[in-house]
Amino acid sequence: MTEVLLIVGLIVAVFVGYNIGGATTGPAFGPAVGANVITKLMAAALMSVFFFLGAVTIGPNVVTTLGDELVHTTDIFTLRANVAVLFFIGSALFVGNYAGVPASTSMTAVGAIAALGLATGQLNLAVLGEIVIWWIVAPIIGFWVAGIVGRYFYPRINAWIAIEASDGDRKMITVDRSGAIPRLRFGDDANRREITGALIVVGIGCLMGFSSGTSNIANAIAPIYGTGEIEMMPLILLGSIAVAVGCFTIARRTLDTLGNDITNLPLTAAIVVAVISSTLVIGLSFIGIPASFVVIATMSIIGLGWGRATRTTTIPDAARGEETRVSVGALTAEEEGEEPPEIGTEDPTDIPKASDLFDPSTTARVILMQNVVPIISTVGAFFTFRFVPIF
Repeated sequence: MTEVLLIVGLIVAVFVGYNIGGATTGPAFGPAVGANVITKLMAAALMSVFFFLGAVTIGPNVVTTLGDELVHTTDIFTLRANVAVLFFIGSALFVGNYAGVPASTSMTAVGAIAALGLATGQLNLAVLGEIVIWWIVAPIIGFWVAGIVGRYFYPRINAWIAIEASDGDRKMITVDRSGAIPRLRFGDDANRREITGALIVVGIGCLMGFSSGTSNIANAIAPIYGTGEIEMMPLILLGSIAVAVGCFTIARRTLDTLGNDITNLPLTAAIVVAVISSTLVIGLSFIGIPASFVVIATMSIIGLGWGRATRTTTIPDAARGEETRVSVGALTAEEEGEEPPEIGTEDPTDIPKASDLFDPSTTARVILMQNVVPIISTVGAFFTFRFVPIF
């Protein structure tokens, strides 16, 4: 019976990893895909590789937090309980992925494990409190840092980089397989500045994939690791393979949402969002906090758009109650070689409405599901462990 439960637990862990791949690929490579820099297939391949690298290096720190520290004793991680925990994590994430919304894997996993600890009286409230505080603070930091960049620095950054998304279905970076060794190929009309910018945004996407691995591998394997039945490294390998499968399959839906539906990002904006998000996530992973990767990236996108849309109004004008004048133009208002205009001097026709930068209905759906999915996992797990006798 023990062996059967262990096998079932591993199968459910694979299901969780599959959904993690679907949920995290969008925030990491959605900007690059949405800006037509790389294909979805290339994004999936890069995400798989760099997720694994993050999982085997810094990932064990977060596995320890969820598998050892979130509860007072690991005795509650029985094989039967682990199957239930992983089932709720995987099922809740699947709901978000099916809806095309990259829900937070960290919130979902911590919610299920915390529900087990609460139902059994073994929840470490101090550790949970620290995690939750960072979940609240980190997206706020991401929003405001991105907002400040959008308002005060974005035009200057855009003048330095001056890169635009590729038109139509043409990708700026593709893989040429005509020779014996595959090699990268750039668009025929891409100049050196555009190629450099494209490499930067893809590189930062890889960095975000790495940071996702450091934080999210624990969400799939921590309960199994807590039992002591299997060593950590084999579990990390198994979980990373499952994540890769999710990257190549269900992640296509979240890539559409983060890359196309929620906002129309040019490469300059994609670079800004990626730098802010990856920096915050890696910083949290170093201190063992399972970071809310998806929420930070999403709030950074929204913050950048909001900050950019406020450039037509100075602070004194806003203090006098003058309405912010915004119109269309998106984040690509500046042309290459143009001198960035001062705040308050830009023509309203060159600055976007917030609704032109990010679609309000899609944004509302993303934010709603990012809260609903963890609630499903947490509430379902708590009532199961509290009232179902077999657990």
